Amino acid sequence: MLVIFLISCELGDDKKVFKEANGRINSLLVVMKNSEWQGSLGDELRKILAEPVLGLPQPESQFEVSQVPLESFGSMFRASRNVLVIDISDINSFTVSTNVYAAPQKIIRITGKNSEELIDEIKKNSKSLVSEFKDSDLITVQRNILKKFFDPTTIETFKKQGYSIKIPRNYNKVDDTGDFVWYRYHINGANSMELITYSYPIKTEDDENGSNIVAQRDSIGKKYIPGQIENSYMITEEAYTPHIFEVELDGKKAFESRGKWEVSGMYMAGPFLSYSVIDKANNRVVVVEGLTYAPSVDKRDYMFEIEAILKTLKIN
Repeated sequence: MLVIFLISCELGDDKKVFKEANGRINSLLVVMKNSEWQGSLGDELRKILAEPVLGLPQPESQFEVSQVPLESFGSMFRASRNVLVIDISDINSFTVSTNVYAAPQKIIRITGKNSEELIDEIKKNSKSLVSEFKDSDLITVQRNILKKFFDPTTIETFKKQGYSIKIPRNYNKVDDTGDFVWYRYHINGANSMELITYSYPIKTEDDENGSNIVAQRDSIGKKYIPGQIENSYMITEEAYTPHIFEVELDGKKAFESRGKWEVSGMYMAGPFLSYSVIDKANNRVVVVEGLTYAPSVDKRDYMFEIEAILKTLKIN
């Protein structure tokens, strides 16, 4: 009987079936002692988890955080999408597990021999801690919102220029000139999320090192994105320089820009996120950008959704 059982297990479908994970994107369950959460350990974690997202008009933390002690981490909480376990142990460690109790799920456990060494372990792994949860949420968002997207071959600019992103079907076309793409999703009322793509040739070192990003962005705004009054158009907010970082996208050097847009001569503004990708094979910079117009509304999750879409970029 034992032999038959083992053979049937070997031949059968060995895929474990998980319950669906719950919890919104950018939310996080911290599992640790109440006393530690309220003390220096909790303070160190809050510095990391509550750090404001760059480029938003009003401060919004990276994660919505809730906390439970280990003894309360039962079946009701184990299906949480993102879980961070903090504990005193006999070793210092940082471990990442996927789909332990549910799917999709990411569980990170950080341990230390005492409070001081545990704090050091948290500090040492702070970037990995954030990126692991963010990357997991990005994949989840892409899976959810990109079940239906426009065939890139039906978009004239993508066909002509040889690059594309996956634009969800609930967006509406505003413009597609063969050189410039603009799609819009109405959130509610006059609020919206916008997707914009274009490219420009590499002519100088400044084009290649990211120094011309704002100038190019403003010239595109003047050419293609008019305001509601005469001679008004979208520009990069003049009062603040965007945050610009060198990253990699579609296997190529790129610059991530986070800042605020505004319409010249009008009281309209909001956050934007763009990726300027150095496409050396075609001697150009490919730009994919998203922005949100939603006054008096939190925008973190909208911009996170836009990031998930922009990161589907493929260049032929």
